[in-house]
Amino acid sequence: MRVLRIVAVVALLTAPLNLPAWRAVAQGVGSPEATQAATELFALLSKDMLSQLNGQMTAQLWPLMERNLPAEIDAAGRGQLRAEFERIQLDNLTDIMKDAPAIYARHFTAQELRELAAFYRTPTGQKALKEMPQVMADTFAVVMPRLRDIEAQTAEAFAKVLRDRGYGK
Repeated sequence: MRVLRIVAVVALLTAPLNLPAWRAVAQGVGSPEATQAATELFALLSKDMLSQLNGQMTAQLWPLMERNLPAEIDAAGRGQLRAEFERIQLDNLTDIMKDAPAIYARHFTAQELRELAAFYRTPTGQKALKEMPQVMADTFAVVMPRLRDIEAQTAEAFAKVLRDRGYGK
């Protein structure tokens, strides 16, 4: 049951990136020139970077999920479950990245996007591209322990609101 809650929390945290309705809420459409510049910017991001990010996310999430698996699942079964988890995460991360150029084109001009691409071609920009997955993983590691508290606070607050409105005990 705990693994389902963890998966639900992760799904809630990533839902804005996955829901078609959310994607449809545009703050305006980027110009074709900005969209092209954003596409070129994201071409700098390698599949290796996505794989690295996925691996680091899995390293943070999998132990939480694995400890809640039934004890009778053998090592081979656990390995297969982890492989499926990693595959699903990478597929979704790759799919999410397909929407990124359009999002960037709505928030940045074509010139700003070209400037960002130029930055990522510099040594500091290359280092940023290399280090960002680890920075994100380290940030995620700080967030994960807090999810239980957030879940408990949310459940408590929801229960109070529902009680106050006459739903439940």
